[in-house]
Amino acid sequence: MKLSLDQKMKAYGLDKLLKYVHKDPENNLPKAIDFAKKISPNDFKSQIDLIEQTVNDKDNVYYKYILDILDRIDSDVVDTFIENFLLNATLFSEEIKQDTRTKYNCNVPWTILLDPTTACNLKCKGCWAAEYGYSLNLSNEQIDDIINQGKDMGIYFYIFTGGEPLARKKDILTICEKHKDCEFLIFTNSTLIDEDFAKEMLRIKNIIPAISIEGSEFTTDSRRGKGTYKKIMNSIEILNNYKLPFGISCCYTSENYKSIVSEEFVDYMIDKGALFAWYFHFMPVGKSTSKQLLLKPYQRKHVYEQIRKFRATKPLFFLDFQNDAEYVGGCIAGGRNYFHINANGDMEPCVFIHYSDSNIKDKTLIEALQSPLFVAYRNGQPFNDNMLRPCPMLENPTLLRDMVKKSQAKSTDILVKEDVDDLCGKCDDYAEVWKETADEIWYSNKK
Repeated sequence: MKLSLDQKMKAYGLDKLLKYVHKDPENNLPKAIDFAKKISPNDFKSQIDLIEQTVNDKDNVYYKYILDILDRIDSDVVDTFIENFLLNATLFSEEIKQDTRTKYNCNVPWTILLDPTTACNLKCKGCWAAEYGYSLNLSNEQIDDIINQGKDMGIYFYIFTGGEPLARKKDILTICEKHKDCEFLIFTNSTLIDEDFAKEMLRIKNIIPAISIEGSEFTTDSRRGKGTYKKIMNSIEILNNYKLPFGISCCYTSENYKSIVSEEFVDYMIDKGALFAWYFHFMPVGKSTSKQLLLKPYQRKHVYEQIRKFRATKPLFFLDFQNDAEYVGGCIAGGRNYFHINANGDMEPCVFIHYSDSNIKDKTLIEALQSPLFVAYRNGQPFNDNMLRPCPMLENPTLLRDMVKKSQAKSTDILVKEDVDDLCGKCDDYAEVWKETADEIWYSNKK
């Protein structure tokens, strides 16, 4: 990123201040927050104020969380995260994103999700990628071009999904090292993380794994295969030995929902060093995927309540992809906050909704964001006034049907094309029964 003189001075000042903070975090953190308030635009004032309240309250669970990060994680990795994620991806690039939105009259996201490969060494129950095999890959040149285009638009945060991204470990490392000014999150089953990869992560400094886990050893192995849990625990041990950050990624289903939001599981993951927990609602995507794993209303409500309870009591950063829409104003897909590029180069509005009218082989990212399907997302958001019903597929399936048909988007499933009516048909009953519970929770909270 080409920084202005003012931005360079702010970055230099923050770098000096971080070194000061590392020497005595407990006493010097408040001074760092004072500096952050001075360099942050007004749009981020509420977030900075919240952090300031946390730092000044030593009984706050997140005060202990921040001190733990500064104590356990390699200081250079922490500083790189602050520079790449907080400065480059959030503060310094916001004006570029806003200018691009205005110039091209389209959404410009905060992050891009991309699949380096369809390959995966596991076959998890209910995962659409389980049968894809090693058939498709984005080349290093294609990934590099995506990131270069993204940076021109102000995007400095990238998320690798799959397939299993670490099936291409060397390529991932090459890309992350080339784009040292960006932060990279990798959704991974972690079974391919070894000592050599951890050493490279520590050297490059801008990679954070989000490890997929399903709760207990029994529930994890039931969905991901026997022995997977033990491999995950081994990977976590390696990451801790190298003072590297990681979080967990949990897909909640009708079978595992109790396990992954249990007190025992959350406490165990905190004890193992996880810094964040990203929860995702199961989506019945794929022609061969049934709706069996969709949650009953009382099950989803249980997840909703547990995560909100833990936020006040557990030193772990929680994100709930389906139930947190109230904090971001509804659906974040379609380029509003993110979009997805699969291993075939298809640009999809959402990682969970496999339809596209654009491909990187014949369109730029800007052209895709101006395409009929992405414009339909932009014009339709938010898709519901009740933020517990944000998704145009899961909770408002008639809307996805309409957008896909009007835009003439095609199914991007590489094995068996899934008609949008078939996909949304799996969600119709769910949307209807969840509506009553969602309305009850949402409108009671608004009183």
